[in-house]
Amino acid sequence: MGPAWSQSSHEEPVVPEAYMYATQQLAHMSPVERSNNLRVSNMRPILQLMAGPMLRYDTVDEEGVWHGAALIVTADAGSIYDPYPTLTYVWDPDRPVTAPPMSRVRLHTSTRSNGHNGHSYILAPHPADPLSNVLPAANEAPIPPGPHAMQDSVPGQEIYVYTEMRVSYRVNGGQELSFVVPGRNQNMRWAAYSCNGFSAGVNPDDFRGPGFQSGFDPVWTDLLQKHAEKPFHALVGGGDQLYCDAIVREPELQDWVIAKPAEKKKNYPLSQEMRFAIDRFYFNHYCQVFRSGAFARANSSIPMLNMLDDHDLIDGFGSYPDELMRSAVFGTIGSRGYFFFLLFQCFINSAWTSLLPLQATDAPAKVEVDGHDAARHPFRSIIIGAEGPFVHFPSHSFLTYMGPKVYMLLLDCRAERKKDQVCSQAEYDIVFQRLGRLPRGIDHLVVQLGIPIAYPRMVFLETALESKFNPLVALGKAGSMGLSGFVNKFNADAELLDDLNDHWTAKAHKRERNAFIERLQREVAIGKHMRVTFLSGDVHCAAVGLLKTYVKGKDQEVPPAMDFRYMLNIVTSAIVNTPPPNGVLTMVSTLSTKTHRTLHHLHTDETMVPIFVTDPKGGAPKSKYIMGKRNWCGVEWDPSSGDLVFDIQVEKQKGYGETVGYRIEAPPPRWA
Repeated sequence: MGPAWSQSSHEEPVVPEAYMYATQQLAHMSPVERSNNLRVSNMRPILQLMAGPMLRYDTVDEEGVWHGAALIVTADAGSIYDPYPTLTYVWDPDRPVTAPPMSRVRLHTSTRSNGHNGHSYILAPHPADPLSNVLPAANEAPIPPGPHAMQDSVPGQEIYVYTEMRVSYRVNGGQELSFVVPGRNQNMRWAAYSCNGFSAGVNPDDFRGPGFQSGFDPVWTDLLQKHAEKPFHALVGGGDQLYCDAIVREPELQDWVIAKPAEKKKNYPLSQEMRFAIDRFYFNHYCQVFRSGAFARANSSIPMLNMLDDHDLIDGFGSYPDELMRSAVFGTIGSRGYFFFLLFQCFINSAWTSLLPLQATDAPAKVEVDGHDAARHPFRSIIIGAEGPFVHFPSHSFLTYMGPKVYMLLLDCRAERKKDQVCSQAEYDIVFQRLGRLPRGIDHLVVQLGIPIAYPRMVFLETALESKFNPLVALGKAGSMGLSGFVNKFNADAELLDDLNDHWTAKAHKRERNAFIERLQREVAIGKHMRVTFLSGDVHCAAVGLLKTYVKGKDQEVPPAMDFRYMLNIVTSAIVNTPPPNGVLTMVSTLSTKTHRTLHHLHTDETMVPIFVTDPKGGAPKSKYIMGKRNWCGVEWDPSSGDLVFDIQVEKQKGYGETVGYRIEAPPPRWA
């Protein structure tokens, strides 16, 4: 049986015979002929891509101009830089926004010798693909531009948009890619995800369903299929966009890793070889992750908006004792990890922000250095905070336009983090100054926090693991009874303790958490008349937490739309990583129904929302509060109600990618 192709109803059909014919022809070509034939488009001058192109969304300014950036990473040895690389982009108001040829995700079905159908998912070509994986260009003929199509090259020009529109772009005349920008005064559709990698000890092949080449791809393929049907304008990374914990496997770091006792690690000298190995790891790891599989297709076709969490640096960074955090080796790992986060995920050279003071303005910052004017920062959404105690960079938060009714605050909760602090008072003050200047008429503020702020507490477990009398910790430190894995490699504390210390509900962060919530209630919900909704990841399961007005006894509940304290916490995690063990899910689910009095002095109650009334296959769920399956979330503003709709897409069957949606709405503010 010959190959059959299926595609979205919005796509033009792909002719199987053309593919078969091209494949047969390739078998009779010389290596040079095959190479030339398989190239989708040759760049002129040629660039050897290590990663990219990647897109980043910044914001829309008060004039309605969309601001963003593209990033490519190239190898000098295989690239020609004379002239410098040029990004050419084309927009056509007359072209309908349909699935672009380059973003197709194809399902190839064939019959095996045993009579059963086999499936393989073939991702569309990408500039960084090995040539052997690129389909012939004959199947990907570009759509000719319409009579009103316009073309330009960077530096960018203002794009006047009166309806959402696809923008096509090429680097050095190479392969055509595209993304979609919203119309003027259109509220954006966007997708959110977190935890784009596997923890140590997890076999990715366990999550690779039939037809997929990698366990990383299934749920990303689902997101891309949804994007092909109804394009997203932004892709929000909520933390752990890649897992950098494997840095401890670098050969030059092994003497430090195995150094005992743990005190020796704190005073271990940092050699030049170790410093080089740390940079080498981050650069190579970023290139490998951001150029691979369905994730690469997503970040080249949906502009990214990213905030980091610990695994973007190393597991638990910021939540260990200060003496370990200040050590030469560990501190360098965090600092260089933060540098590469800014570079790859935010397209920011840290030299830009090292010249800038604390700033809360949404105009490009202009400062003086040695009596001379320094350049303005190119990203308008940026909020520069105080210098971190361990990463030696200022925090980088972002406040960005997601439509006339919606803004998003991505709060940097890692750069300034200590065991007893999430963000400094200086960071909070500068962020709230910026929020205070938002115009009236905005209904929704989404606050992106890497770790959930309304989530079941595990204080009893935190207390047990901190105890010096805990026998498991003592045995783990001694390496007895095979329990060495119970303690971490850095300071021999219990392995789970850094995760618990990370949480907003940890004992060390409870007061800061409550003050943050109170300030959002007072200065944003009441002061700016906005609905506040939290968006989080980290915990490897989907859930919805809720803050609302505390009602005593038989008093009547305040309707959500009328309640300024009504704040959902959407938790979407993980798009790739494995869910927690069943025992952990059961414990968290049990704790979901527990009453918390922490915020009763603010007349605020905390609970979890039983959103999962069925499991993804339609049966009875194990828990209505917690879903331990891979997931991502689509977000869209509903013009008929003013609700901001969050649709958590949960993988139906492990490794198969297909998802089922669970919707919940954040109502617009209706209080006086």
